[in-house]
Amino acid sequence: MEEHSVIESFEMKLSASAKGFLKETAKWAYFLSILGYIGIGFIIFAALFAGTLFSAMAKVNPAMGMMGSSFGFVMAFVYFLIAILYFFPVYYLNKFASNAKAAFQNNDSDALTTSLEYLKSHYKYIGIMTLVVFSLYLLLFVGMIVAGITSSAL
Repeated sequence: MEEHSVIESFEMKLSASAKGFLKETAKWAYFLSILGYIGIGFIIFAALFAGTLFSAMAKVNPAMGMMGSSFGFVMAFVYFLIAILYFFPVYYLNKFASNAKAAFQNNDSDALTTSLEYLKSHYKYIGIMTLVVFSLYLLLFVGMIVAGITSSAL
């Protein structure tokens, strides 16, 4: 005979105020995701402009040599990489907002579950990216200390 604990049989119900908070959160999430998509568009535009700008600078200033055009490609690549990295949290936020909106319009708990899954993915992505950036900062800090110790020993 199987025994079920109280926790396993517990079904959560959302109060009217909790639904209101989620609806308002979805509206703001949608607004922020639209701004995020616009920001990604600006980043891509900057990537195209950076490549063109540095290539033109290399033609205008011969002292730059080939560094100008190759640096333009590097900067364009970096901006495209930033746009790609920025796309995923914005996409997850947009999917959260649209699924939450549909969940409350249709009184669909599956759509609400899907929307919360996208919200979890959004915060998971942001958390992992934060850890990666802090790790890079730590490596740079340690590298600067090692370089300082090495240069002072010479």
